[in-house]
Amino acid sequence: MATYPLDAPLPDAFPVVLDTNVVLSLWMFEDPALVRLRQAVESGALRPFSREDCLGELSRVLAYSQFKQPEERQLTIASAYRARCTLTAPPPEDACELPNCLDRDDQKFLEVARDSGARALLSRDKLVLKLGRRPVIAARFAILTPERLQALLA
Repeated sequence: MATYPLDAPLPDAFPVVLDTNVVLSLWMFEDPALVRLRQAVESGALRPFSREDCLGELSRVLAYSQFKQPEERQLTIASAYRARCTLTAPPPEDACELPNCLDRDDQKFLEVARDSGARALLSRDKLVLKLGRRPVIAARFAILTPERLQALLA
C-alpha cells in the first residue's frame, strides 16, 4: 500500500501534528536523539497543529505520578508546547471518515492532521503508524516516526 510522499528537504514551516508521546520525548525527556526535531519546532521550521483535547491530554499525562514532574515543570512544558501550536477547531460534522484507531485516545490526532492540512503526524505507536498505509490517510498526510521526519530536515 502507498504512503503519503515526503521529499527532503522539507519546506519551511512544514505543518505537522505531534502525538502526546512525541511531545513528551521532545520536552519532558529531552531525547538527545531528537534534538534537531525539537530545534525545528522551536525555530518554526516545523509548524505543529493541535486541538484543545490533545493539549488537555498532554497536561493530564504530564501529571502522571510515575513521571514525578513538579507542577511548575508540567505547566512550563504544556505552555511552551501550546505557544508553538496552531489550534484547530473540533471536527466538522461532514468531515472525511478516517479509519478508527484501536486506542480511541489516538483518534483525535488523526482528526487534527486531517482538519489542519498537516502533511505529517508523528507517532511511535505501531498501530497508528500502520494506519498511514490506509488509502484515505495516505492520500492526505504521512504518519511516521519522529526519527524518520528528523532525517528529512535540511
